[in-house]
Amino acid sequence: MKKKSLIAALALMAVASLPALADEYGKHPFYLHALSDLRTAAWKVEHRRPEDGQVSRDEQVVIDEIHAAIGDLQHAAWLDGKPVEWREPTDAWLPREGRLHAAADLLRKVRSDVAREEDDPRSRPYQQRGLAHVDLALATAQHAIGDVRRHDMRRE
Repeated sequence: MKKKSLIAALALMAVASLPALADEYGKHPFYLHALSDLRTAAWKVEHRRPEDGQVSRDEQVVIDEIHAAIGDLQHAAWLDGKPVEWREPTDAWLPREGRLHAAADLLRKVRSDVAREEDDPRSRPYQQRGLAHVDLALATAQHAIGDVRRHDMRRE
């Protein structure tokens, strides 16, 4: 009986440690963090309050580029043997400019995470394309922030 309890305890410890190990294998452990941040950034831009009106052209570009980056980085993460899943954030009800700032901050963090050395030559093209999409999304988000500021200044 003690042997079965010991085996069960060891199995439970092994299963409990799997999430911690998810980023450990492969030499590029930052894909999962980056993917989570990208999904959160997209969610912040996509989900707006009714008074924010329609999505702007810049916001649509940000959303499209984030989704393109997610596709490339998911493939790189898959090649690196990492699991890919995400949970929806709960704090999306920020003012429009606040959501764009939050998305831009997340995109900067993603860039920092993904721009690290990639040891798998199969993953490099996806990493580089993902970075290009992140860069375009970030530049467009910054432009959209300026547009919102100018629009708000005109209304005052």
